[in-house]
Amino acid sequence: MRILIVDDNPTNVIIIREILKKENYRNFITASSAKEMLKLLGIGSADGEGGKQQSDIDLILLDMMMPEMDGIEACRVVQEYEHLKDIPIIMVTAVGDSKKLAEALDAGAVDYVTKPINKVELMARIRLALRLKREKDWHKERDQRIQDELKLAALVQSAVLSLPITDERFEVNAIYQPSFELAGDLYAWYPLGDGRYAVILLDMMGHGISSSLFCMFLASVLKDTVTTYVEPEKVIQELNRRFNQLYIEKQLVQYYFTAIYMVIDTRLKRIDYVNAGHPPGLFFEGNAKTPVLLESNCHPVGLFDRIDIQPQTLSYEEDGHLVLYTDGLLEMAEGDQEEQLKFMVRNLNGGHGWDEAPMREAFFIDEPEQERDDDKCLVWISLKKGQE
Repeated sequence: MRILIVDDNPTNVIIIREILKKENYRNFITASSAKEMLKLLGIGSADGEGGKQQSDIDLILLDMMMPEMDGIEACRVVQEYEHLKDIPIIMVTAVGDSKKLAEALDAGAVDYVTKPINKVELMARIRLALRLKREKDWHKERDQRIQDELKLAALVQSAVLSLPITDERFEVNAIYQPSFELAGDLYAWYPLGDGRYAVILLDMMGHGISSSLFCMFLASVLKDTVTTYVEPEKVIQELNRRFNQLYIEKQLVQYYFTAIYMVIDTRLKRIDYVNAGHPPGLFFEGNAKTPVLLESNCHPVGLFDRIDIQPQTLSYEEDGHLVLYTDGLLEMAEGDQEEQLKFMVRNLNGGHGWDEAPMREAFFIDEPEQERDDDKCLVWISLKKGQE
């Protein structure tokens, strides 16, 4: 525990040092001016120039009235540095002006003692400030540990996402931008053999830790579910069954997810799909600028024990591309759903081949994480005739 005593009067410094020694506080240093204090803290000078090394000071006893720079101004300078602003500063003052004392507290001081110094009062305020500092340091360390664990969890979550596939008749790519480190969107695809591929995109209600955990559970059962049941109706029903097994006692929020799942047969040129409450997929074939909409045909997954599904089938003859997305992309456009779909079509009706740059420019603006309202995910599937 290290204390910094700042006072231009040597007598005051001696008095405080002796009080601290008698209370077994022996790890302290002194400064005769505010500028000297700033240098000791690694700031260097009043204009902010100088080093930025972390300070090992745990408490500052700062005289309010000093030449060149007073304690209030020095306190304001300290508050400008993120790594110093949590050091508790106790003002030591002979001034009884309540406005000045209030100004000192507004500048960042946590407390004050008046001269002549009362030993009992000084030590009580020091103990309180140090106790609060220890608690704040504990919370900072805990928060940092949580942030480190979240970053690791985000890496794990990202690792379960499927990698791009490029085959003669089928190509699939994706862009994913979570609103936070952990997100509630999930996509996956699996080759089924004989030119068939299963593709799923789902969007868990909400985002953050709880939604990401549900997504990780679904990721753990997806491959087995898809390869066992294959057909869209059966896969969605099984996911509904498995998801409803996650019974949480006293659960205040009803969790569910929207999903669009499809089996693409590139030999028969057929798409069998189920859209469970998800934004409509967009299929552009040949030179058509207006897409076929793969609209919702059942309610979201997890709302009820049973889910009634009417699977849909779509056939194609020409080259085309199919775009799946989560509602984070729709919400970039103002207006009702019709206006939002026009916005999507306008940005997606180009060539059938995958071109990542314009997709990022249109939908994945590089904005700070704290300003992102929702997770964003886009899956682009290119369908090619190939050699007959």
